[in-house]
Amino acid sequence: MGERENDIKIERLKIREIVLPLVHFFETSFGRTKKRRILLTKIFCDGAAGYGECTTGEAPLFSHETIDTAWIIIKEVLASIIIGRNWTSPSEVSQWFQPIRGHQMARAAVENACWDLTARANNKPLYKLSGGKLKKIPCGVSIGIQDNPEQLLEKIKTEVDAGYRRIKIKIKPGWDYNIVKLVRQHYPEISLSVDANSAYTLADINLLKRFDYFSLLMIEQPLGYDDIIDHSHLQK
Repeated sequence: MGERENDIKIERLKIREIVLPLVHFFETSFGRTKKRRILLTKIFCDGAAGYGECTTGEAPLFSHETIDTAWIIIKEVLASIIIGRNWTSPSEVSQWFQPIRGHQMARAAVENACWDLTARANNKPLYKLSGGKLKKIPCGVSIGIQDNPEQLLEKIKTEVDAGYRRIKIKIKPGWDYNIVKLVRQHYPEISLSVDANSAYTLADINLLKRFDYFSLLMIEQPLGYDDIIDHSHLQK
């Protein structure tokens, strides 16, 4: 950052959990979700407040973190690190958390609240505080596995009509090549990607290679979530 913000000292931190029913179910290779437990953080300083959100899931499927583990880490570890400390820039907070291994989503929930608080305390938009210049950016949307192909096409149409510039669809064995082919036939020009959430192995390499026909932006996480070697073979 090119300038230093006013000194901020965290007085207290509040954690809250909400349950958010989804307008439409969201399905990946892990399963189907109809509602989300969401952990929110709120930090306070001299009458101002900043908010953060923990984006982890309820179960350790997407990552090792869960809402429950994040709650413990924030309450028992992170809160004691930040409460009562001063900073001149919220970028310092991530340095305070360096000794902690893992728990990135729990850390982000607190760090983002610190950025939000700093922006509010200095009456400055968050995008300017973080060095950005654009007020609008092109956004993408992730669409889960649907009950049938027609439902998927209808959801893609809804999102494209709403102005989303990138479309990502979830895939899994049995809901992959023919589905992507169908989407490409109906939407030949959109920026399209697929996300497998680790549903495949190198035994599926011939299938995965066939996705090259569809000019995808990417194939996200086709193999094991923590695997580097097999992904390097697939990339070649």
